[in-house]
Amino acid sequence: MFTGTFVLEGQEFQAINGGPMFTFSPAISLFVNCETQDEVDALWDRLSEGGETQQCGWLKDRFGLSWQIIPTAIGEMLQDKDPEKSGRVMQAMLQMTKIDIAGLRRAYDGQ
Repeated sequence: MFTGTFVLEGQEFQAINGGPMFTFSPAISLFVNCETQDEVDALWDRLSEGGETQQCGWLKDRFGLSWQIIPTAIGEMLQDKDPEKSGRVMQAMLQMTKIDIAGLRRAYDGQ
């Protein structure tokens, strides 16, 4: 069995090669906050290459590891005190695969 540790953004992780009987599942995923659409696009394109895209910013990379690539702006819009605005954003997001910030803003603004 091989093990390794690594640190991302100050958080320590330990990886273990437990053998072929252990595979990735959606029960474990990595969540990435992105500040801009360019960042969303770059991560989305690179991580989904050879993998599989899914609804609402989720994807599986070529190794089968699940990721959710989310713009930070979505949190602000979904937490708006106006339930109509946040509801429109949620409905827009449910129609997306890769998250489109401009599309979410249009929904938020009622356009």
